[in-house]
Amino acid sequence: MKQTVVRSPASESFPHPLIARFAGDLARLWPEGGKLGLAVSGGPDSLALLLLAEAVMPGEVEIATVDHGLRTESGSEAAMVAELCAGHGIPHEILAVKVAPGNLQDSARQARYTALREWAVRKGVSAIATAHHADDQAETLLMRLNRASGVAGLAGVRARGAIPGSQLPVLRPLLGWRRAELAEIVSAAGLEAVRDPSNEDPRFDRARMRQALQGCDWLDIGALATSASHIADAEVVLQWAAQREWQERVRIDEDAIRYRPTAPGAVMLRVLGRAIAMLGGEARLGNVARLLNRLLAGKDGTLGGVVARCDGGEWVLRKEPPRRV
Repeated sequence: MKQTVVRSPASESFPHPLIARFAGDLARLWPEGGKLGLAVSGGPDSLALLLLAEAVMPGEVEIATVDHGLRTESGSEAAMVAELCAGHGIPHEILAVKVAPGNLQDSARQARYTALREWAVRKGVSAIATAHHADDQAETLLMRLNRASGVAGLAGVRARGAIPGSQLPVLRPLLGWRRAELAEIVSAAGLEAVRDPSNEDPRFDRARMRQALQGCDWLDIGALATSASHIADAEVVLQWAAQREWQERVRIDEDAIRYRPTAPGAVMLRVLGRAIAMLGGEARLGNVARLLNRLLAGKDGTLGGVVARCDGGEWVLRKEPPRRV
C-alpha cells in the first residue's frame, strides 16, 4: 500500500480556508474544548478528519483505531493508521474488539463504542470525534424512507451526541462536508486511504444507494442531510413529549401498568413501547404500532408476552400469564 507521511498538514501546503472551516465547525459543537479523541479507521473520511484535526489542534489529539477483526485486512489497515500517526507524532492505539454473534452491524457498533469509551477514560480524552459526513446522512435518510421508517428511523445522526452509557460527547464536525471534499483532502496530502470492499458490494443496501446517488445529479445531498438533521430535532421533541405523557398519564401498579392516553399517536407509540419493554416484552416499533391501532379501535391485544386490554379510557398492560401444560 502506498504511504507518504506528511509531517504537518497545517503547513502552507494545506489550504488555510479548509482549516478555518473545520475550526469553526468544531468550535460550534464543542465550545468547552479539551483533549480530542478521533476514531480513525484509515478510510478516506476518517483520514481527512485526522488531517483537519491535527491542523487545528496540533498536540491536542489522540487517535484510536478499532479493529473488529471481521476482515483479514483489518489488522494491516490498523497498522497503517498507527504508522501514519507515528510519522506525525500523534498518540495512537489499536483497540481490538470481539463482535458478538447476531445482528453483525449492531454488535460491531456496540463493541466499538464500548472500546472507545474505555479508551477515552484511560487517556483522559474530553470528547470523541467521528467522520460522519453529509453523504452518510443523505444515504441513511433515503434508505429508511424506502423502508417506510417512522420519525425515529428517519432521524439522522446528531452533530453532537454522547457515547452510549456515558456522558462522553461524540462530535461529528464533518456533517456539513461532502465525501468528495474529504477524499480530495486525503489525496492532496499524498495519502492512500483504506478501501473497504463492502462499500462497493451491491449485496448491501448502502452500497446500492451510494451507487445510485452517484449518477443522480438532480438530488441535493446537502439539503437531504439538513433534512435528516431537522428530523433528528423533531425526534428529540417527541422524546420530550413522551416523557411528559409518561409522567402525567401512566400509573405503575404492583401487577400492571395503566395508561390513560391523551397525546398524538407518535407520542402514544413511544409510551406504549416503553411500557411493553418494562414488562419484558418485545417492543419493535412496527409491532407496537399494530398493537396501538388495535387499542385505538377498542380491541385488546398481545405482544411479546404482554397483554394489553382496554378498560374504559384506560389501557391496562400486564405480563401474559404462563400457559398451562
